[in-house]
Amino acid sequence: MKTTFGRIFVPVAIILLAVLLLVGVCFRAASRTYLEDQALDQLSNDAHAMADLASIYLTGSLSNREFVSNFTVAAQLSNTDAVLCSPNGVLLLCSDSPLGCVHQGSVIQDSEYLDRVLTQGIARDTGVVKGLYEETRFVVTVPVTDLFGSVLGLMMVSQPQEATNALLRQVSDIYLGIAALMVLVSVILTYFFARRQSKPLQELAKTANAFGHGDLTARVRLDGNYSQEIEELALAFNNMASFLQKSEYQRQEFVANVSHELKTPMTTISGYIDGMLDGTIPPQRQERYMRIVSDETKRLNRLVRSMLDISRLQDQGGIPEEKKTRFDLEECAGQVLITFEQKINDKDLNVDVQMPEHPLYTHANQDYITQVIYNLLDNAVKFCPENGNLGLALREGGNKIYVSVSNDGETIPPEELPLVFDRFHKIDKSRSQNRDSWGLGLYIVKTIVCSHGEDISVSSKDGKTEFTFTLPLVT
Repeated sequence: MKTTFGRIFVPVAIILLAVLLLVGVCFRAASRTYLEDQALDQLSNDAHAMADLASIYLTGSLSNREFVSNFTVAAQLSNTDAVLCSPNGVLLLCSDSPLGCVHQGSVIQDSEYLDRVLTQGIARDTGVVKGLYEETRFVVTVPVTDLFGSVLGLMMVSQPQEATNALLRQVSDIYLGIAALMVLVSVILTYFFARRQSKPLQELAKTANAFGHGDLTARVRLDGNYSQEIEELALAFNNMASFLQKSEYQRQEFVANVSHELKTPMTTISGYIDGMLDGTIPPQRQERYMRIVSDETKRLNRLVRSMLDISRLQDQGGIPEEKKTRFDLEECAGQVLITFEQKINDKDLNVDVQMPEHPLYTHANQDYITQVIYNLLDNAVKFCPENGNLGLALREGGNKIYVSVSNDGETIPPEELPLVFDRFHKIDKSRSQNRDSWGLGLYIVKTIVCSHGEDISVSSKDGKTEFTFTLPLVT
């Protein structure tokens, strides 16, 4: 498996080498073309100059001695080899052997070449001049004409290609040296860059491995030198780890709480049943204990039903629109309040109901909202002292309906307020009070309200606690 370092370093190195190779090939080709063009251009100038000199000589305006002397000097100054031929290609004079060379009198056999020189006025070639030179040369041939354009002869000027090749090799050597240095520097820089880029990923992998092996506190260390993408990835991982850590703690707490809540009623039921079976509890007292067993069974049934309701709401991810209806929230709240009439009278509570004189319609699941109001009122009645005040208020605010349920009683400590909606949370840690409460009522309330896309809040000060939730106001 390739590492991130290898995935970065190897492609960059290959691309760099490919680019340098391509640039080198293109540079060498361009340099060769440029040098060849320069050499042929210079030879063309020299050929025309020597053709003019030969024209003067062939028209009789210059003596043989003067022409040979000037012809030889011109060839030496231009560092070229010049050959004067007749119009039909017979060699007349060589610049390197003005007094006569071994090739004097030989004939250029390539008739197509001679025709090209005469028809085009010049021939520029690169190659071997058979019969004259063995090495590859740049060769330029132009016609020698008089003032009337008549062809008097041919002037062939050439130069060995080796000088150009030597210059090209020198330039190539310089380029290769610079390229090798660039490759070395680039490889070193790419190495450190790739290492730097792969380091945070290695740290992330190490942290993820530690987290996967149970270290829920493992987090990726954030560094200001990280790239934006790496930093975003690290933040996303840390946020995910925090969420999973919280979920795991909640799961552990949930299991512990459920175990604790189930332990007491199941122990009670088991103990009383065993007592009746083994005769410890006499028959005349069994009815009383059977009622206790029945009450504990009903409590277990309420717990299971509440947990199923919560699970169903969470699985739905929200209340489907087809399960929502338009109904009068005032009427719904009033009907729920009437069901607590007996408990309110038993505690002699003072009830303060504040509602508008006109109906307040909302669009929600009526059964769930009824359960929310019931749980809040049940909680308020339960914790309200005798002769205390119980409040139920509905008011409009923009496009929302605000429902508030309040009661007198002990003030909830500020540090407990954020926890009152948690599962199995009770202010009384010993759980000795309110035996009928499982600590799920407020959690169910928040789950239902949030499933409708609404909010719920709680405040508690100066001996008064108030829960407020919102619902949409419709016409």
